[in-house]
Amino acid sequence: MTSVRLPKELEQKLDSLAEAKQISRSALIKEALVAYLEQEESHSQPYLVGEPLFGNYGSGTTDNAVSYKTKLRQKLARKHNKSYPY
Repeated sequence: MTSVRLPKELEQKLDSLAEAKQISRSALIKEALVAYLEQEESHSQPYLVGEPLFGNYGSGTTDNAVSYKTKLRQKLARKHNKSYPY
């Protein structure tokens, strides 16, 4: 069991919200604490924050890193109307 001292203002807000939600003060504190801990845990693991987005918006091309130099050479050749031997 853990005890916490709260300023009067915070205690009044807690009581008002607990009454509005028709739950006990203890249940409201537990709910808030669980939400806070989950939020903090996800912030400590950046991968988890972005995980739902990874891979959803790909370009469809899978060889960008491998063929970068080749594509760059081709682009330069087109720009300068030249053909490069490499």
